[in-house]
Amino acid sequence: MSRNALNLLLGLILVGFVSINHASAADGKTVFKQNCAVCHALTDQKITGPGLKGLGDRIPKEGDWLFNWIKNNEKVIKSGNAYANKILKENGNAAMTVFESLSDDEIKAVEAYILNPPVEVKAVATASNADAGSGATEEKGVNPLYIILSVIVILGILTGILRGVRLSLQRVNNDKEGNEQAEPVSFFEEGKKWLGEHKRFMVVCLIVLSCIGMKSCWNSLFRVGVYYDWQTNKGYHPEQPIKFSHKIHAGDNAIACQYCHNSVEKSRHAGIPTVNICMNCHKGIQEGPITGTKEIAKIYAASGFDPKAGTYDVSKQNPIQWIKVHNLPDHVYFNHSQHVVVGKIECTQCHGNVKEMTTVEQKSPLTMKWCIECHRKTEVAMAGNPYYDRLHEALKEKYKKEHLNTFTVAQMGGIECAKCHY
Repeated sequence: MSRNALNLLLGLILVGFVSINHASAADGKTVFKQNCAVCHALTDQKITGPGLKGLGDRIPKEGDWLFNWIKNNEKVIKSGNAYANKILKENGNAAMTVFESLSDDEIKAVEAYILNPPVEVKAVATASNADAGSGATEEKGVNPLYIILSVIVILGILTGILRGVRLSLQRVNNDKEGNEQAEPVSFFEEGKKWLGEHKRFMVVCLIVLSCIGMKSCWNSLFRVGVYYDWQTNKGYHPEQPIKFSHKIHAGDNAIACQYCHNSVEKSRHAGIPTVNICMNCHKGIQEGPITGTKEIAKIYAASGFDPKAGTYDVSKQNPIQWIKVHNLPDHVYFNHSQHVVVGKIECTQCHGNVKEMTTVEQKSPLTMKWCIECHRKTEVAMAGNPYYDRLHEALKEKYKKEHLNTFTVAQMGGIECAKCHY
């Protein structure tokens, strides 16, 4: 028996996060990810604890030693088991957490998963699957300016043709009746005369055009955003310095948004994860399913980490220059904690289905129009939310004639200018 075998078992117990989700007996992979993967890999790579490759050949064969060790290592040690006490001594008599929170089925499932790990098939990175899941669809529209210009050109051509026909008919009629031909008048002079004779009509037209122009200006300002193309309905989609896939992390591995963006519930900013957060997992996970070790090596370079020695060199540390994707104009105030904690808004409502994206892109326009429309239709989750108790009663009193019990953000004053601009 090697020292690594019991170091493995020690790591299984010392994992800091105990799963609160009870998996089925066959879900050993989930139990392993939730409890073991932070310290152990299924290869022979050492992380905090030893690698698990070939574990079945190293552990004692008699009885259910591995099961009993994971379940309650203290009992195994107190029973006088020589192998357990030997390993405990080799690891500096480090105290181990009792893992009785896991059910017998969960322990058996993770034991089977470790002893018989599945063969992982690496995905092949291609141009097609690199952008798959980004949710972007090419939707081309027609620029209204082109339509207006086309109409003006067509009307101008028709006006010129009809004017030519009218003048020709006048000349034919004058020749037939023996009248003198009128002096030729230029198109500009004729138009000036017509305008002078139809002043009221022109005033009405100018008023209508002014209203249309002001409405067009309003619509344009209402749709002012940052890095969003209304013709294609696509937003900012920059390449990041590290090819970080949200689909793999948030989708396949179900890592909560708040784990990396940990200030989203406490601050107006969601926050960009530090290198330390990346290293919580990637100290052990040194190879990705698509890019291999290339991109993870960039994290090591930023953190000053030597994966072979397992040590850090502070002098080599440098921040990762992530590129911010979701931007608002400088004159706009937005508070993440207010929306996420108080408003109970899901991340996907503004950011789209990030779990299906490789590199994150802006899916919503994030314009004033978009925000106001959301405030007008979104009902505030007031029930069971003590933040709103007094306000909820006041709103019910204000709208008692309408017999309302649910209220939108707009009814709470959410479309007042000073809420976002001050």
